[in-house]
Amino acid sequence: MTASPEKGEPRFASVDEVREGLATAGYIADDGLSGVVYLADRLAKPILVEGPAGTGKTELAKATASFLGSRLIRLQCYEGLDEAKALYEWNYKKQLLRIQIERGAEGGGDARPLGWESLEEDLFSEEFLLTRPLLEAIRASDPVVLLVDEIDRLEIETEALLLEVLSDYQVSIPELGTIRATQIPLVFLTSNNTRDLSEALKRRCLFLHLDYPSLERERAIVLAKVPQVTEELADQVARIVRSLRSLDLKKHPSISETIDWARTLVLLGIEAVDSDTARSTLHVLLKHRSDIEVAAKELAVVSGY
Repeated sequence: MTASPEKGEPRFASVDEVREGLATAGYIADDGLSGVVYLADRLAKPILVEGPAGTGKTELAKATASFLGSRLIRLQCYEGLDEAKALYEWNYKKQLLRIQIERGAEGGGDARPLGWESLEEDLFSEEFLLTRPLLEAIRASDPVVLLVDEIDRLEIETEALLLEVLSDYQVSIPELGTIRATQIPLVFLTSNNTRDLSEALKRRCLFLHLDYPSLERERAIVLAKVPQVTEELADQVARIVRSLRSLDLKKHPSISETIDWARTLVLLGIEAVDSDTARSTLHVLLKHRSDIEVAAKELAVVSGY
C-alpha cells in the first residue's frame, strides 16, 4: 500500500480565523463558506466550488492563498487540455540539442561521447523535465494552494487523470518513477456547472455552492473593494444590481462587474444613481446589447430603490 503524504500542521485554528483571514484579503465570507474551507484543511480534501460565473469561486482560492501567504498554483482548464499541459512533458527541443551535441562528439568533437543507454538516461532526467501545474503542486516543498479552474471544461478522460492525482497526491513518471507529495496542498476545483462532473470526483471533494450574494453581502463587498464609495451609494449599487439579476438576461452581472460599476460611479463623482446615470453606464454591468436594451426599459423601476 502506498504511504499517504503527511497532512502537516493545520492551517487554521478555527472557522472564525478563516472568515477573518479572508476578510483581510478582501473576501467577504459567511460561516458556511468559512466552515467548508476549515474542514477541507482538517480533512485533507479538495473543495469543489460550483455556481454561476462571476460569483467569486476563483477569488476564494486567490484570497485563501493571499492571507495564508502561500503560493498559488493555477491550472486553467479548457477543452483539449491533456496530460502534457496538466502534469508534465519532456523538453524535446533541449533533448534534440543534446543528441546533436552527442553526435558531434562521435564525429570528433571535444565532448566525450556517451553510450546509448547512458544517453537515454541523461535525456530523461530532471534537467529535461518540464513541470506543469499538477506536478508542480505535488512536488512543492513550500505551502501551496492549488486552483483547478473551470474543471467542467475538461473531457471526462482528463477529469479521470485529475482524480487519480488527487486521490493519492502522487504522479508516476515511467522514466523517473513515482513522485509523491511531501505535503498535501489546499485544493480548490471550480465549476460553472456547464456539465455534470463524475460521481467519483464529487465523492473525493467537499462541496460548496456559491450563488450571487445577498443584498447585505454585496453591499459589504462594494464597501470593502471600492475606496471612497459611500454607504448610500454602495447600497444603491447593490440594490440595482440585484434587480437586474431578476431580469431575463443572457448574462447577469457578476460580482466583479458590480465592483467595476461602483468604481465607475465614484470616478464620475456620482453620489446618487438616477435613471440617466444608470442608463449611460449600463455597458459596465452588462456585456450584451440585448441585455442593455432589456435593462434600460426597467431602469425607471430599478432606480427607484
